[in-house]
Parts: sequence; C-alpha cells; structure tokens
Amino acid sequence: GSVIAEQYATNLGQTSLIIEKRHHIGGNCYDYVDADTNILVNLFGAHLFHTRHERVWEYVQKFAEWVPYEHEVLGKVNGKIVPIPVNIDTVNALFDLDIQTTEEMDVWLKKEQVEFKDDDGNTRAPSNSEEVALTRVGQRLYDLIFKPYTFKQWAKYPAELGPEVLSRIPVRNDRDGRYFSDPHQALPKGGYTSIFERMLDDPKITVVTNTDYFEVKDRLKCDRVYYTGPIDSYFADLGWPKLEYRSLSFERVVVEDTPGYFQQAAVVNHPQHVDAENGKEVDYTRIVEYKHMLNQTSDSTIYFIERSKDGGEPYYPVPNKENKDLYKRYQEMAEKEEGVMFVGRLANYKYFNMDDAILNALELFDEGTKNVAKR
Repeated sequence: GSVIAEQYATNLGQTSLIIEKRHHIGGNCYDYVDADTNILVNLFGAHLFHTRHERVWEYVQKFAEWVPYEHEVLGKVNGKIVPIPVNIDTVNALFDLDIQTTEEMDVWLKKEQVEFKDDDGNTRAPSNSEEVALTRVGQRLYDLIFKPYTFKQWAKYPAELGPEVLSRIPVRNDRDGRYFSDPHQALPKGGYTSIFERMLDDPKITVVTNTDYFEVKDRLKCDRVYYTGPIDSYFADLGWPKLEYRSLSFERVVVEDTPGYFQQAAVVNHPQHVDAENGKEVDYTRIVEYKHMLNQTSDSTIYFIERSKDGGEPYYPVPNKENKDLYKRYQEMAEKEEGVMFVGRLANYKYFNMDDAILNALELFDEGTKNVAKR
C-alpha cells in the first residue's frame, strides 16, 4: 500500500489515503529501538532484505542507506549447532563425515535422495513438501530437520502441505553458509520504519492509523481502492469458511550486563521437539538476537523466542488443497469487484518476500495507470 501511494504521488501527483488498522505504519516490517537495550529490533520477527530484481533494488535506494548484510542461519540439531540451509558442514557435523568437495557432496546427496515415479515408471515432480525434501536431501535429514520443524511451524506434516513450502528452502553442495543467494542483500541503516516514513513523507499522502477500513469504507470517496487485508475478511458477508493462517508469538528476553551475544548468530533455528542435551521440550521454532544485525553495540542484549500458533495476527497462508480451493472461490469474487485491486500476501493468500511484495505493488501501479500520462 505504501509503495502504491508513493507512486501515485510521485508519478501522477495524485492524492492517496492509507488506512492502517494497527497503531503504526510499515506493516510487519515495523521496527523500533528497544528502550531497555537501545537495540533496533523488529516487532514482527526478523526481516532480511534480499533481491535479484534490479527494479526493486533501484527503487529502495531512494528511501534508505543500505548496509551489506548476508544472512546466515544456524540450527541446533542433535545437540550440535550446524548451518541452515544444509551444506557440506551440516552433513559432516551430523553424520561424522569428512566431505571436502562439491563433487563428494553431490555423490553423498545422490545416495540419500529419493526419486518418485508415476504409474508409467517415469520420474515425476514432487506433489507435496515431504516429497520435495526427500528428493533434495533424503530420509535422514528430512527426519532430523525438515519434518519436525515443519510440524512446529505449521501444525501439519510436510506431506499435508503443498510443495511450495519446502521448495523455498535451498540445499547447498558446498560450504556456502548464506541463507539467500540473491545478488543484493542488505539492511536499511536506519531500520525499516524510517523507509516508510520517507516513502510517505508527501503532502499528497494521508495516513490514518488505528482505523478499521470496514468501519469507514462506506464514507470514503475515491477512484480506486487497493486492498491489502485478508481476502476472506473483505468478503465476510458471504458467510463462507475462513482461510487458514498460522500466526506467531514473540517472547522478549533481555539479558543485562552482556556486551557480547546470547547466541552464535542472529537467528538460530530449533527444529527438534526435544533438546538432545537435556531432554527438555523445545516448543519454539527459532530465537532471534537482533544485536548481530547492523553491528549494534550495547551493554545488554535482547532476543525473541518465536513460537508458531493458530489464531492471532495472520502471518502465513497454509497452502494445502482445501485452502487453495477456497481461495480460488474468493479470487473469483475479487475479480468481479469493480474499482478494487487486491494487493499483497493477505489479499492474494500467498507468501511474498519483501522484494516480491514491492515488485507486485510497482507492477500493479503500472497496470492500473498504463493509460495515464506520467510526470
């Protein structure tokens, strides 16, 4: 929504009204400086900007100074801290091996990987996320990492989810410890909130927070609506079933008198349900320590323990057949809605990375104004 409003103001000189249900701008990208530690943190979980879209990279340069940052994630598996995504070092640590080259890793992976065939004996594409993982890493790594983590995150096993869930997770045949491989990877020096403040700093853009669109929509007069909320909420009057989402909770922990760090990386995943070292239950998916990002310093540190849950703020669409079929029904209704465009992950019932969300907004603006003379 912010991108589209900025484009209307900058390129067409037209006014926009942004209606935000929360108390702040920026959606899930919203960040702030923690009062107890003076550390910049995200309110809704770690956001890491990465893109291969040159148009998006050029666009975001207008609103921030960017600090190069290549995100690396670790995972605690069988009591060992290993790189995530899986790479040579992950495999060597978990299986006590001494793989040294990409060729050796390729051979090992090929022995582990499972092939699926159709009724005619031909190799077929994976039909769900379990099959995606098995074709990439085989049964052992699937059981150790992918299966338990997916269940924690989604309350469903990978076999119950579409292939796109685990297709997003790369597997390396080298020692590359980066989570992403995009050519542009960086963090905004002043945080994400400052980007939106600059983006919306135009007299032609009005922002109203703490306001529910549905409570005021009948009083609005505008040429076009870009709706970014849940699509099933927009059509709630139909009485259809609601689409399924997973949400997150964040347990904030401050550790005083800690000039260093609590953990070895900004993000440490905890895929397993039981800690192999102490036998205690592990009900969280990951721990995020923001001090690692942007070279921040403080006499204390702060980390957030993330847990996945039903209910609460909708974060992740649950991509199984039932939800996909239901979304198609909502999508058909959306296509008939005159003067309204449905934008973003909630309105499209689809997970978007930040760069894809920006590109989606830019392209929708292009599409909606292609016959209008630009400045």
